[in-house]
Amino acid sequence: MRVDGREIPVSGSLLQPRIRRTSDILRVVLSALSVAIVIAGSLITRPQWEALERSVSGIVGFLTPEQSNLVYIVYGIAILALPFAILVRLVLRGQWKLLAGFISAGLIALGLFSITGAGFSAPRWHLSEPGQVNTFLSQFLDDPRWIAMLAATLTVASPWLPARARRWWWTLLLAFVPIHLFVSLVVPARAALGLVVGWLVGAVIVLVVGTPALEVPLGAAVRVLAQRGFRVTAFKVLRPAARGPLVLSASTVPQPELGASPNGTSAAAESGESRSPDNELIIEMYGANQRSRGMLQQLKRWLTIRSGEYPAPFASMRRAVEHRALMGFAIADLGLASNKPLTVAALDRGWMVYAHTVPQGRPLAAADGEPTLTRVWQALHSMHQAQISHGELHAEEIRVLDDGTVLFGGFVHSEFGAYQVRFDSDVAQLLLSSADLFGVGPAVRTALEVLDKQAVLDASARLTKTAVPTHVRKAVPDAGELMKNIRAEVAAQTGQDKIEAAQITRFSRNQIIQLVLLIGLVYVAYPYISAVPTFASELRNLNWGWALLGLTVSALTYVGAAMALWACASEAVRFGNLLLMQIANTFAATTTPAGVGGLALSVRFLQKGGLGAVRATAVVALQQTVQVVTHLVLLLIFGALAGTSTNLSHFVPSATVLYLVAGALLGLLGVTMFVPKVRKWLLNEVRPQLAEVVGQLKDLARRPGRLAMIVGGCATTTLGMALALWASIEAFGGSTTFVTVTIVTMIGGTLASAAPTPGGVGAVEAALIGGLAAFGVSAGIAVPAVLLYRVLTCWLPVFCGWPIMRWLTANDMI
Repeated sequence: MRVDGREIPVSGSLLQPRIRRTSDILRVVLSALSVAIVIAGSLITRPQWEALERSVSGIVGFLTPEQSNLVYIVYGIAILALPFAILVRLVLRGQWKLLAGFISAGLIALGLFSITGAGFSAPRWHLSEPGQVNTFLSQFLDDPRWIAMLAATLTVASPWLPARARRWWWTLLLAFVPIHLFVSLVVPARAALGLVVGWLVGAVIVLVVGTPALEVPLGAAVRVLAQRGFRVTAFKVLRPAARGPLVLSASTVPQPELGASPNGTSAAAESGESRSPDNELIIEMYGANQRSRGMLQQLKRWLTIRSGEYPAPFASMRRAVEHRALMGFAIADLGLASNKPLTVAALDRGWMVYAHTVPQGRPLAAADGEPTLTRVWQALHSMHQAQISHGELHAEEIRVLDDGTVLFGGFVHSEFGAYQVRFDSDVAQLLLSSADLFGVGPAVRTALEVLDKQAVLDASARLTKTAVPTHVRKAVPDAGELMKNIRAEVAAQTGQDKIEAAQITRFSRNQIIQLVLLIGLVYVAYPYISAVPTFASELRNLNWGWALLGLTVSALTYVGAAMALWACASEAVRFGNLLLMQIANTFAATTTPAGVGGLALSVRFLQKGGLGAVRATAVVALQQTVQVVTHLVLLLIFGALAGTSTNLSHFVPSATVLYLVAGALLGLLGVTMFVPKVRKWLLNEVRPQLAEVVGQLKDLARRPGRLAMIVGGCATTTLGMALALWASIEAFGGSTTFVTVTIVTMIGGTLASAAPTPGGVGAVEAALIGGLAAFGVSAGIAVPAVLLYRVLTCWLPVFCGWPIMRWLTANDMI
């Protein structure tokens, strides 16, 4: 690199990886979303949009026909000349790489709209178009290919254009929407599509070709450092620009003639940097991609984190960099800074440079011992007493001098005048970092020696994935398990029974789960709202005695399910709470596909009841296994009781379905054999649980009383459902045998359980109504009977399960 006649070598790559170009990626994402919105709007609500445009055009279209023609002609000439003006500018400036991207974007956008169902359709732009001038120009203004080509080429050229020209030319292109309205026309849907598709094509080309923002203005940085009295002789890239800034090491020599202070000494001498003939500085360069990434991080933090957890966001990247430098001065005044800020300056193309001295000392290591760790806690306590928080306490930013003095670096997330939440976050971060180096016990013990007990307790509550910053967490191997161990150690050393995790997010996990479940409930219940009037009219003929019997039997099924799970858990939990959990289980199972929510809720309840994760999962698996076996045995028994007169062919799948199921099973077997991750998951996760289930089954064989309780509970669940359906049929005056209803319930319910809808809604009703019709029950009886059955066994328990689930959550049972 040559700057002011001097050759300055630069070692390392200055180019930012493409996957880290946040601005360019964000442009592609926004343009793709715009394409999706325009397509969806055109397909779904295009008539409404056209009506709105006609209405607006009727209001703002005040121009006379002659004035409209004049405006149309002037605008058409400008649009026609726009790409040629940009093309001439690129040729005159010799920007050949950009010219290649410019032409490629235009041709791609043009080609995309030239492909039709009949093949490739060439544009029909005729320079000798007969008629008026506006007729000639309309073939360009209303052609989506021309609009797409303009948008694509302008997107590619925009980053290289002056800001004023860029704003005027984009305003000119986007003006085709109000121009159409002013001249009393409707904006063509394909023209709007051409605009967003051209933007998308140009955004992709920009991501591939690059922008001026990728060119690091090192020459300007050299001149800024020269003004501070540092003559740069070489640069070395320490860390390419990615998630953070571009970090370079600059070799410098003092240059007092350019950096003299009012008392005649150089700035380098005042900062203590002239002691060596070849001093080294650390240069951090912030560009447009760091600015856009910071904006996205602040937006994510605002959406997900409670207010007060972090300081107010900065209005610009410049303010953020300046704040970091000022915090460096503040911490240096305490004698706790490992480096000293030298300069902050704005450079060309939106870049910022921040220069500081090389950090003193070495990073904190396990070999430093507990005395050094105690001094680290004391230094942090001194910083907090000065109302300064650090915010980035991983080992690399904690420096130790040869004499044992502890200093801090970083200051990216430091805050002056901080509040208690930020101090607690610092303590939590240091607990995690020091526990990784020195062990959990020494880390907690030294913290309690320096800080008071309550401060450590408050900080340990913030040892969660959300509360600890990502960069601190990633610096520690297996941070999640280590944070659990630290909380347990703090509880042990302070005599606390349990440390509850602090909530720093706007919404807790339970609140999100409950919201999703409510949305699922509304989704599955919506189709049946329209059937409420018909069902209500049928209730006039209802026999309420049979309906009450069905409700009673439905309630007994929960007793049976609770009894079976209670026996599977070896009576390790309270039966009353388990019975309430079974009712809440209906809500979770109905609002999730295939009932997985119910299984997860059962496992969670058993874990909260004192069972380990593997044991709780094995208990639920054992109960489900016995339930399936009992279901099949009852199906065989009732099938035999039905006799040969009962035609079960209605429920037997076709040969094609059986072949497809067999093929899917073989495919799953192949996946388990040849995919390493799946095989590892089966060996490490599934195999221990299966072994636990097998052990439980062997134990059941030796304890017939417990086996009888489990089988009886499972049988009560299955037969209770069948009895509830039979009572519902009798309630509407139907007549069929209990054996028939049992077969319909078991076979139809089994087939419908494979449906992907939450709670099998729709599939269960269709299977039961079809099964009853196959056995001779009329539709006039089957339809209201099945609806009543679903109300008794599904919807009433669901609405009872919601408050019970909230009560269990409030009492820390799930």
